[in-house]
Amino acid sequence: MTNSEDGPVANKTVSVSPLAPKTVPEMPPVAGVKLATAAAGIKYANRTDVLLALLAPGTAVAGVFTKSKCPSAPVEWCRANLKRGKSRGASARALVVNSGNANAFTGKTGRQACQFTAKIAASAIGCRPADIFLASTGVIGEPLNAKVFDGVMESMVVAAHESPWLDAAKAIMTTDTFLKVATAKAKIGKSTVTINGMAKGAGMIAPDMATMLSFIFTDAPIGARALQSLLSEGVTDTFNAVTIDGDTSTSDTLLAFATGAALDAPKITKASDPRLKHFRMALNTVLANLAEQVARDGEGARKLVEITVEGATSKASARKIAMSIANSPLVKTAIAGEDANWGRVVMAVGKAGEPANRDKLSIWFNGIRVAHKGARDPGYDEGVVSQAMKNETIALKVSLGMGRGTDRVLTCDLTKEYIAMNGDYRS
Repeated sequence: MTNSEDGPVANKTVSVSPLAPKTVPEMPPVAGVKLATAAAGIKYANRTDVLLALLAPGTAVAGVFTKSKCPSAPVEWCRANLKRGKSRGASARALVVNSGNANAFTGKTGRQACQFTAKIAASAIGCRPADIFLASTGVIGEPLNAKVFDGVMESMVVAAHESPWLDAAKAIMTTDTFLKVATAKAKIGKSTVTINGMAKGAGMIAPDMATMLSFIFTDAPIGARALQSLLSEGVTDTFNAVTIDGDTSTSDTLLAFATGAALDAPKITKASDPRLKHFRMALNTVLANLAEQVARDGEGARKLVEITVEGATSKASARKIAMSIANSPLVKTAIAGEDANWGRVVMAVGKAGEPANRDKLSIWFNGIRVAHKGARDPGYDEGVVSQAMKNETIALKVSLGMGRGTDRVLTCDLTKEYIAMNGDYRS
């Protein structure tokens, strides 16, 4: 059993997932953001494991976090910082992220590590510790030696510049097999703003906020409360609609930073402002892109699975049923074996505890109807379906015939490699 987000084979060479995007986008600068990375030796020598993002004064910040009842110390630190700034909107001067250690289930030592990290970062930058936001990913239950940051923080502040987005995304990887970045442009008034994002996540993925670390940066002049509303809304059908293994992390963190440095862009203070229409769409596109990359990098994954449930009594009901299917080991192993086993899908629908009627149920794999109105489809052709199941992307659709509720989630298959990776782990 693993107690790690850092994964069972983080010190071994892992082949890139066959589902990895074929290209990596060029990440443009974001005005008001500078990045630096360092190898602090948190878990492994000669491996970048710290990211520093320097942010312009007055940068607005918003965040959503794990709903785990055992949150990490950095999650509690960020929540407290956001809460302190709630009346006027929280601001940030820097983000510090480390891989190799989650600083979770570390008690008083973990809280002290956060305080120390924020203190040395604030000293190097010239701001308050409350202006420093933190995130950690890696082994759960091991104390984090925050003193390692003292040796690299000042040099990172000096070295920070606008371009190393790919290096930054690589520094936060654990069992990820590829770095995850996305970018988009949007109009606010007559000004064009930039949105850049990065994420990490491959295992311990069952969103409740969203199981991973992800960071969004924009030069748009959006107030913290408006940014928080946009972010909370945006995760619903992106990160919160992804699952790999059904296990929700202690460390889920999604932070968004708006520097306000875009030239001539109007200041936005309300999420309902109609001038945010294109920005909202662009932000959601970035979130969806990163969420899909997380699903594509599921530990041991060989197939990306899109599950659509329609005809439910509500969207919420459709979500619960879709997640029941997506988290079923029997469904996921059948897909890994390229078997369109609709009986397992029926099982997952039935156990979800939501309104369903066996005799109205229809199921499709990659557009081929395999079951209809409570029985095998009369036109079912094993050869045709088996060929369709060889695709890297599997579209599984379920129609309940109960109402108009629809939802979509992403997952991946469950392979022998997942079991090997997590069975071999030693903390």
